[in-house]
Amino acid sequence: MKAYAAAVATVLFGASAISAFAPTASKSITTRSTNSIANTQFSSALRMADDEKIFDQEAFIAESKEMRLKHLEEQAMFALKIACENYGNAVFPNAMIAGDVVITHLLHRMGYLKDGKATIMVVDTFHLFPETMEFLREIEEFYGFKAEVFCAEGVPVGDKDAYDKKYGANLWKEDIEQYDKVCKVEPFQRGLKTLNTDCMINGRTRWQGFERAWIDQFENAPIGGGLAKCNPIAYWTLEDTFDYIAKYEVPHHPLHAKGYPSIGDAKDTIPIPEDGSTKFVNFKFEGDKTPWLDYACERKGRFVGLANKDGSTKTECGIHVAGAERTFDRDLWEEGAVKNIASVDEAKDIISSGKDAIVAVYAPWCQFCQGMEDEFAKYAESAGVPVYKFRGDEEREFVQANMNTESFPTVNFIKADGSVVKYDSEARSADDFANFEKSMA
Repeated sequence: MKAYAAAVATVLFGASAISAFAPTASKSITTRSTNSIANTQFSSALRMADDEKIFDQEAFIAESKEMRLKHLEEQAMFALKIACENYGNAVFPNAMIAGDVVITHLLHRMGYLKDGKATIMVVDTFHLFPETMEFLREIEEFYGFKAEVFCAEGVPVGDKDAYDKKYGANLWKEDIEQYDKVCKVEPFQRGLKTLNTDCMINGRTRWQGFERAWIDQFENAPIGGGLAKCNPIAYWTLEDTFDYIAKYEVPHHPLHAKGYPSIGDAKDTIPIPEDGSTKFVNFKFEGDKTPWLDYACERKGRFVGLANKDGSTKTECGIHVAGAERTFDRDLWEEGAVKNIASVDEAKDIISSGKDAIVAVYAPWCQFCQGMEDEFAKYAESAGVPVYKFRGDEEREFVQANMNTESFPTVNFIKADGSVVKYDSEARSADDFANFEKSMA
C-alpha cells in the first residue's frame, strides 16, 4: 500500500514533492526520552525529509489561504461577468455590508460600474445608521458611480419627516411585517422594476446560516416571475470576505471598527459581542474574531428583539423569502361596487351629506386590508348604503382626527347626522359587514 501511495504521489506531485512533504523516518519527532522532550523547543516548524529544510506551518497556511482567495476571486468575477455581459440590466442591491463592499470592488475592477453594465441600487429604510448613507456617498465618490436610491412609496428620498407623517414613526413597533413590506420589500421590488432588472446581483452566502446554506451562484429569484439571481460570493466564508477586504484595502462600513459584523437598521442591530470587543480596524481584527467568523454568526447581531407573528425568531427582512414575489403596485378595490374617495374634501362632503354610508379607511400595502378585499367587495355589491374606500395612509392626520383611525383597516358607518361610528371587530366577512350595517339602522 505504501508503494502504491508513493507511486500516486509521484505522478501527482513529482519525486521532489514527495520528499518535501514526508517526515524523515530515521528522525522520528514522536519518540523522545523524557529528558530530550524537556530540552526540545517546539514550534510550528517541522524538520522535513532528506534536505533538512524547515516546513513552516504558518507560511503554508498563509499560502493556502492566498490560493483559496485567488480561486474565490476568479469564481466571483466569472459569475459577475456572466451576469453583466449576458443580461441587459444587471442590478446590485447594495446594503454596504462586508460581502457587498467586496462585490462593489469587483464590479469596479471589472469596469461594470463605469460602463453602466451594472447598476447599484440602495434601499433607504429611514431607520439605517447615519453612518450607512454617509458611507454610500464615500464609495460613490471613491468608485465613481451614482446609486439609485429607493424608499417607502410616496415619500421623497431622504425625507424622514414625510415618512413619519405618512406611515408613522412607530410602524416597526406596531407591525414588523408591515414595516418590512413598506420600507424594504416594496421599495426593493419597485427599484428592480424601475431599473428594468433582468438579473439581480446580491451578496448572500452559504456561510450566513441554514436559510441560505444551499444557495448556488445562479438561481431563479422568486421576484418578478423568474428574474435571474447571481450570488457571486455564495461559497465565501466571512473570514474570506474580511481577508479579501484586508488584501485590497477595500473601503468598508465604518461600523465594523465599532464592533458590528453586519449592519442593518439601527433599531435592531447590535455589536457582537455586545461589549464591542471584537473589531475590524485598519484592515485587521482586534480582539477574538471567532464570534464574527463562526458559521452563521455574521448576522447574529441583526433583527435583535424582533419576532415573526408566529413567535419565531426573525432572521430575514422579507426580501429573500418565499412570498416576496407579491407586488404592491396596485390599489385595492379597483373595480366593483366600492367607490373611491379621492380627497379630504370629498370625505368631508360624505360626512356632512346627511346620508348614511360605509367607509373603509385603508392602506393598499396593509396585509389586513388585502385580506379583507374580497369580502368587503362582496358586501358592497348588496349593501343597503353607499360603500366607499379612503386611502388613510396618505391622510393620517385627517383620518385620525375624523375617522377613528389608528391602524388599518378601519371601517366606519357614517350616519346621516354626521357622526362616525367605528366597526370595532376583527371579523371581516361580507356577512359581518352586513350585520354591522343593520345594527346602525
